[in-house]
Amino acid sequence: MGDTWITRAETGADIPAIREILLAAFPTALEADLVDALRADPAAWIDGLSLVAADGDGRLAGHALLTRCHIGDSPALCLAPCAVRPERQNRGAGSAAIRAALAAARSRGEHHVVVLGHPAYYPRFGFTRASAHGIGLTIDVPDEALMALTLDAGHPLPAGTVRYAAPFGI
Repeated sequence: MGDTWITRAETGADIPAIREILLAAFPTALEADLVDALRADPAAWIDGLSLVAADGDGRLAGHALLTRCHIGDSPALCLAPCAVRPERQNRGAGSAAIRAALAAARSRGEHHVVVLGHPAYYPRFGFTRASAHGIGLTIDVPDEALMALTLDAGHPLPAGTVRYAAPFGI
């Protein structure tokens, strides 16, 4: 059963809590360090596309981040990382943060999003297998794990190789 979540763009005051969420949700500090590196990369970071989900008391439970990437020569967004405090998982905080991030991107006129993630989770947001659109990576990953989404039916997904921001190391 899901809770009611308040979603909004992160503020500077949220940065320590977001780091805590990432450290709690993942087995190492890699994702937390990645978010810090993305914040420092002006080619990757887009203000307003780091979204949090908070409970009614304002406590942050979930986070979703969209940063600049490219599919071939076309600008796109990368959804990663997404995290929820372990004790708040399976209650809708992650979904709320992701939906808010995608809505914020759509409202800014962004057209395409890619995600490398769990193939049973991301289709609920409209993601489909990227390879079906001619989208790939320079590294080997399970085909079903790389997914893509168009935010605007008037702009079909472009084919090409995904180029992530430098902090991803891909």
